[in-house]
Amino acid sequence: MTIELEKETHQEAVKSIERYFQQQMEEPIGNLQAGALLGFILDEIGPSIYNNAVRDVQNQLQQRVLELDIDVHEQEFGYWNKSKRGR
Repeated sequence: MTIELEKETHQEAVKSIERYFQQQMEEPIGNLQAGALLGFILDEIGPSIYNNAVRDVQNQLQQRVLELDIDVHEQEFGYWNKSKRGR
C-alpha cells in the first residue's frame, strides 16, 4: 500500500521540511530536495506509522466492544421483579 498525502498536505509538509532545515540545520534545502525527502519518509517510515495507527484503532475498538455488554445489557426474566414493585 502506498501512503499518499493530499496535495495541500503534501505542500505544507514540504514547506515544513524546508523550514526545519533552515532553522535547525542552518542550511537551506530546496523545494525538490524537500519533496524527495518527504517521499522517502513516506515510503520508508510511513508504513510503520500507519501500522501503529491501525493497531491503536483496533485496540480502541476492541475496548469499546468489551464495554458494549455493559452499555446495552438488559436484565433477563425481570417481569416478576417489576410486578413486585408495583404492589
